[in-house]
Amino acid sequence: MPPRAGGRRDPAEGPVGGVTGSGSPGARLAEALVTVVGIDTGGASPHPAAAGALAGARLAVGAARHLAAVALPAGCATVTLGPLAPALARVAAAVAAGTPTVVLASGDPGLFGIVRRLRAQGLPLRVLPAVSSVAAAFARAGLPWDGAAVVSAHGRDLRPALNAARALPAVAVLTAPGAGAAEIGAGLVGWPRRLVVAEHLGTPAERIVETTPQAAAVTTWADPHVLLSLADPAPADRPGPAADLGTGPAAAGAAAIGAVAGARADNQPAAAPAGGWALPEDAYVHRDSMITKAEVRALAVARLRPRLGRLVWDVGAGSGSVGIECALLGAAVIAVERDPDAVDLVRRNAAAHRVDVRVVTGAAPAALAGLPDPDAAFVGGGGLAALAAVAARRPARVVAALAALDRVAPALDLLRGHGYRAEGVQLSAARLADLPGGSVRLAATNPVFVLTADRPPLTADRPPSPGERR
Repeated sequence: MPPRAGGRRDPAEGPVGGVTGSGSPGARLAEALVTVVGIDTGGASPHPAAAGALAGARLAVGAARHLAAVALPAGCATVTLGPLAPALARVAAAVAAGTPTVVLASGDPGLFGIVRRLRAQGLPLRVLPAVSSVAAAFARAGLPWDGAAVVSAHGRDLRPALNAARALPAVAVLTAPGAGAAEIGAGLVGWPRRLVVAEHLGTPAERIVETTPQAAAVTTWADPHVLLSLADPAPADRPGPAADLGTGPAAAGAAAIGAVAGARADNQPAAAPAGGWALPEDAYVHRDSMITKAEVRALAVARLRPRLGRLVWDVGAGSGSVGIECALLGAAVIAVERDPDAVDLVRRNAAAHRVDVRVVTGAAPAALAGLPDPDAAFVGGGGLAALAAVAARRPARVVAALAALDRVAPALDLLRGHGYRAEGVQLSAARLADLPGGSVRLAATNPVFVLTADRPPLTADRPPSPGERR
């Protein structure tokens, strides 16, 4: 918005370009200010200050539907968004020429929106946000979202967004054609999830549908849409396979959609766990000390590098401690275990630590068939056959724990034969144990060999293998 009469701005309008103070760069560029106006996805009127910004604009940039939704002054030039680079160049030229410019965007332009790209161009901005599509989607569903993660599959690899939905109980995904509810639904088959698909938010064509991953995968969805991935409610609270919750802002989904389960109390859905990791063995239910010891687990988890957006396999999971600690650090996790009694332990431990681990019952390598490709894998059981099956899937990192020395050389040869750079270390810890009279002794734990294998970076001499072309 141009300055008010006398060159003074209304303090309620906020600072210009993120800089306050007289003579600041933002204040000097007030005449050429770029005002980013959010078009409310909930259907509400624009920000009160938007009317003045639009009235004074000499250039307006936005999608065709946004340009058609606002009143622009006579003689205002327009740029309809297609490829972003030419539009950004036009905005930069307008700023250099002192031309008041308005950029129109959906919802909150600072949430995975155009504000980041404009700021990267060094342009002075004032942002007038509206209700974001994410906030509108949760509102339509009648659900809280203070513990939800927000990720984007728009213009980027789908896998990190998909893995976030696999790992966390409440995730909003900003979608794109070819990376929407159908593709994400297909990738969530096998995880207990309910999906809410919000199409054409804030328009007469708005539709809110609750469905299952299986049904979403075979449905054609209208673009644009926002996807909510929610931990599946208990079967008694669960609606049918799909529920059309109606059209328009009045459609209320709270009666049909179960509560958002498992949101962390600290509202940090992918932060490091407050209780830490490499937890003591008594933090898990296990049988006959058949658990990866804390010292070994600390190194294994560090080498696996779990975080939000990555998928980790825990093969030969036992009590599930390695996979659970990867899940605590934000990764999606699949635990594979052949012993039905141990499978029950994994589920109990995951529930106790409030993480969502998908458990597959069966022996590797057969049980690995059909599972989504991992970014990293821990092999704690199953022998060389399991290790070979994991390496054949070409995760970026493989970590294996071996108790027997005679298995180390064959395992290293196997990993190197699959093109990995492999190394290993023997870990043998001696813990302090109390003695009568206040003395202490060293209590040795069994030595374990930890092998770490990394897939080398691509070079001109090493083209990607089939497993890397994704």
